[in-house]
Amino acid sequence: MNPKNQTAISKFRLLGLTEDPSLQTLIFSLFLSMYLDTILGNLLIILAVSSDPHLHTPMYFFLSNLSFTDICLSTCTVPKLLLNIQYRTLGSPPPHSAVAEAVLLLSPGDPHFFCELAQFLKLACSDTFINNTLIYFAALMFGGLPLSGIIFSYIHIVSSVLRMPSSEGKHKSFSTCGSHLSVVSLFYGTGFGVYICSSMTDSSRKAAVASLMYTVVPQMLKPLIYSLRNRDMKEAFRKLTGQTTSLL
Repeated sequence: MNPKNQTAISKFRLLGLTEDPSLQTLIFSLFLSMYLDTILGNLLIILAVSSDPHLHTPMYFFLSNLSFTDICLSTCTVPKLLLNIQYRTLGSPPPHSAVAEAVLLLSPGDPHFFCELAQFLKLACSDTFINNTLIYFAALMFGGLPLSGIIFSYIHIVSSVLRMPSSEGKHKSFSTCGSHLSVVSLFYGTGFGVYICSSMTDSSRKAAVASLMYTVVPQMLKPLIYSLRNRDMKEAFRKLTGQTTSLL
């Protein structure tokens, strides 16, 4: 007879980033402000690029598409995270919810704030070798190849900057590239760490923080980097602000 999964539990619960009720309001406010900054910043980039004819170039076209994907990525996780936190900060539950709490206590817990696949597989009672193999293959395919392209591009950028005669130009170029690389490193480093190191450690709490670093923080920082360090984007923002003010 073939072995079967005899697991009786069909549900699990996400424990979030902290179990301290006193920190729920602070965490809710922090994530809400980060999400609003992400949406507003990336939306302003899209509006600025679309409204300024001088920015209708391939570089800014892809920049606006990047902003759109950042909005989508953040919207897939952060609103649900905020909703789950607000469940914890509402008033005391009604008496009949004690039964539901007892059921939750009997279900497996995962210290996370969204269904991270690598952590989700740890709750499985069957062999997950094939699943993990597919995860690593997908990570290499959809993460490793773009990262290789980024590294290859920056090698050419650095070689071109080193040939610049002006030391001021070199400093400015390296400053801009350094900001870009810091966000790229934060995204890919923590993202790969969640999936690669998950097989080597059982610290779900650290994995949750790492997941936060690649699902929330980079999407918030990108608008600041691409707007504050770009003269054309600053001018487009001024024009957009002027047009909005005139309409009001």
